[in-house]
Amino acid sequence: MLRYCRRMSDYVHSPRAGFEAALVGAALQAALSTDRRLPVFGIVGLQGSGKSTLAAQVSALAESRGLRTAVVSLDDFYLERQQRLQLARQVHPLLATRGPPGTHDLALALSTMVQLQEGRRIALPRFDKLADDRLPRTQWPVVAGHCDLVILEGWFLKTPAQHDLELQPALNPLERNEDGAGTWRRWCNEALAREYPALWQCIDRLWFLQGPGLEVVPGWRWEQEQALQAAHPGPTGMDRGQIDRFVQLFERVSRQALRALPHVAERTIMIDSERRPLRFS
Repeated sequence: MLRYCRRMSDYVHSPRAGFEAALVGAALQAALSTDRRLPVFGIVGLQGSGKSTLAAQVSALAESRGLRTAVVSLDDFYLERQQRLQLARQVHPLLATRGPPGTHDLALALSTMVQLQEGRRIALPRFDKLADDRLPRTQWPVVAGHCDLVILEGWFLKTPAQHDLELQPALNPLERNEDGAGTWRRWCNEALAREYPALWQCIDRLWFLQGPGLEVVPGWRWEQEQALQAAHPGPTGMDRGQIDRFVQLFERVSRQALRALPHVAERTIMIDSERRPLRFS
């Protein structure tokens, strides 16, 4: 039996016991309701919304029924630190910071999905957020052989790019002070339009965990950071001020996700500020 393809420590940031069994069961049923030999179930939601928690629960339920699963995160496909520093020098300094569109290795992501679909032996990439770099390949977990289900989670899965006119004006102090000419946000938006659709096409079903609004994201992300640092003492993480700045990098695409994803996802789960589901749609 292939157990979780993510380190269990990656899930410690969730402040709750998890989602109710009925929701998890419905998610697994939706995930398997496709004719594709290897279904790919996408879970999308803003930072801290509970994507990893739901992915782990769906995987555990599937495996309790004799299915073999692989759970992968968009975060694990971040470009290596040196690659982002090169982009920062060549394009814009803000590209040194991981997260927004354009800071992922899409070739690696697509290759991983293809190899999973072909049932090959594959090592799944892992990114160390405290070190802000990809882990050495020797530390990547290995999937040996066929899986019955792939679960892909990420904060902007299937979010469409904006029109050029929507990129002005600046949305927050970071955009005004550090991207006054709009170079960074245009570059990220172009990457979102050009590079990500091929990965989105791998997703058979998409569920959207929709929070009450952007105002809860800094607190959710701070909870994640505290739990991450508690689970991995030693490396220095971000303080609350750095977190508040960090989430401004995500605001533009987050707003676009909140507008677009209820019309894109097969199912939207409304959650409150404590990540408790309110209703399905």
